Amino acid sequence: MNPRLKFLQPYPFEKLRALMAGVAPPADLAPINLSIGEPQHPTPAFLTQAVTANLAGLARYPLTKGLPELRQAIAAWLERRHGLARVDPETQVLPTMGSREALFAIAQSLLDPLEHDALVLCPNPFYQIYEGAALLAGARPFFVNATADRGFAPDWNHVPETAWKRARLAYVCSPNNPNGRVMPLAEWARLFERADRHGFTIISDECYGEIYFDESAPPLGAMAAAKALGRENFERLVVMGSLSKRSNAPGLRSGFAAGDAKCLADFALYRTYHGSAMSNMVQLASITAWNDEDHVRENRRLYREKFDAFFGLVNPVLPLVRPEAAFYYWATVAGDDTEFARNLYAATGVTVLPGSYLSREAHGRNPGRGQVRIALVSTVDEAREAGRRIADFVSRGSPAAGSA
Repeated sequence: MNPRLKFLQPYPFEKLRALMAGVAPPADLAPINLSIGEPQHPTPAFLTQAVTANLAGLARYPLTKGLPELRQAIAAWLERRHGLARVDPETQVLPTMGSREALFAIAQSLLDPLEHDALVLCPNPFYQIYEGAALLAGARPFFVNATADRGFAPDWNHVPETAWKRARLAYVCSPNNPNGRVMPLAEWARLFERADRHGFTIISDECYGEIYFDESAPPLGAMAAAKALGRENFERLVVMGSLSKRSNAPGLRSGFAAGDAKCLADFALYRTYHGSAMSNMVQLASITAWNDEDHVRENRRLYREKFDAFFGLVNPVLPLVRPEAAFYYWATVAGDDTEFARNLYAATGVTVLPGSYLSREAHGRNPGRGQVRIALVSTVDEAREAGRRIADFVSRGSPAAGSA
């Protein structure tokens, strides 16, 4: 057995299942699951039709680098979305099976497993794949706390110089899971400067980048930040994107890695052996999704409606901070976050995720403790019903809100 497997912690949803074991919610209330960030809006009909129209693609092995047409569609989308002059589809784009496997696998290709003191910088709270990727590649995660008193910005100022020197990768997530914060240009400038000085690569997880609330102000992406800072070759940067959230197609497993050509060449070599090429059927269908924005705008309209309705119902009794983007409320609760989640489920049938399950004890605190993540991924009506139940639960004197 790989001895590094013993360092992996249970996934947050395993902890949640254990927490809820033996709890019986009210039989007269249909359960509402707001714990997992799985989009529930219908997959666009044109995309499902594109899948069935390309079933003949199953008759051929897919190429690791993907179809040229798909790479071109992704490159063109990146140029449109981020105002880029040129993304080379041959060297700067690599199709992946969603963003999750790519976020994990790239660490295996870019880290030296014999360098036993290497560090991978991770925001805290964080997506647990970052931690597992670091550990199984032979490195150790170094957690950078992001707390409410800092506006949920990672505390890069308190990363010691010794950690910067040992860093080989830095994962960032913008818009962030779980708090929805978007990294500003000044923060990107500082991180790029550190990457240049110490030689590490930045992996930017942007799977939530197309879920935002102001159509006139899309979130700043890493490649747009790089361009603004004169880094048009995207040195030391790899961006991960996906159709899961953008196009409500989590089961399609279609995404991309884009950026530094040298990093992507090494990643492509690794993937040749890893055997993770996306099927031709999925690739051909994905082209239609990257070429269409109407369904994405409609998707955002539904999220705006849900977030406004939920906020109006819940905020009077459980103070909420509107996220800049993504589809989570990151709410502060009084008392223990696990007790709040368990009691809420027992009383209302609504499931939320304790924030401490998304964080690690680091630098004297667990920055997710006392928070819960609320994923507004289902229908507008279900969001309203969940909002009413949560508001009633808190107003009846159950664990209530603290101030952020």
